[in-house]
Amino acid sequence: MTAHAYALADGNTIPAIGLGTYGLNDQAGVEAIVSAIADGYRLIDTAYNYGNEEVVAEAIRRTDVDRSDLFVTTKLPGRHHGLEETLASFEQSRRRLDLDWVDLYLIHWPNPKRDRYVDSWRSMIKLKERGVVRSIGVSNFTPAMLDRLVEETGLLPVVNQVELHPYFPQTELRAYHAEHSIRTESWSPLAKRTELLSEPVLAEIAAAHEATPAQVVLAWHLALGAVPIPKSSDAARRRENLDVFDIELDDAEVDAISGLERGRLWGADPDEHEEL
Repeated sequence: MTAHAYALADGNTIPAIGLGTYGLNDQAGVEAIVSAIADGYRLIDTAYNYGNEEVVAEAIRRTDVDRSDLFVTTKLPGRHHGLEETLASFEQSRRRLDLDWVDLYLIHWPNPKRDRYVDSWRSMIKLKERGVVRSIGVSNFTPAMLDRLVEETGLLPVVNQVELHPYFPQTELRAYHAEHSIRTESWSPLAKRTELLSEPVLAEIAAAHEATPAQVVLAWHLALGAVPIPKSSDAARRRENLDVFDIELDDAEVDAISGLERGRLWGADPDEHEEL
């Protein structure tokens, strides 16, 4: 990691922490994103299905940060899988985002029962070749699905955004990513709506580093080489989430946090879950 960013396998870079925008809507969402950018966030993560791409667009128009310094991600919804459907869906997203290019475009869920994600991946390769997308990746894909993409198209994603937090550390998947030069991105990095941040082991490590439990969890993600994308509508909490780069966890602390493993937050098994 250099200057709080990671290199991607395609030669681009991705900021080491991003702002999740799910639920950031309307004028309050615009103001939250503008404030987050002013505080130093550069990776802004949205999706077609979040219904707030236009909110992200308005925030970008209001900021004085140069567009080339921002890293904007959006995602293809399950109902738009397919060769032509993917191309059309991307153009809808790009119009709503009011951008010449998107930095990272992801397949939001594989939807294996529909079995059209390979066709979508072929179209995403075309979008990258056209220059309207800088990097292409996936979300919630398993090693078997990633193998299929490269076997049928010759190109692996540079990012796989997956559920990742101390309750679900994804050890095997992260090892696959490391072997294939895929950057892991973490959704729900703080295991929202759980008691994670009240775990005694986190309190102990936080006290040792004069940090909060949330900051320790985000530092754990960084120690794993993952890119967490926490979301918060609270400005102070957003700033706290970004102030983690000086927290250096040792191996024992990383292992202790990983030892909290107990499973997914909800039934989001990529082999079964279908997103529309």
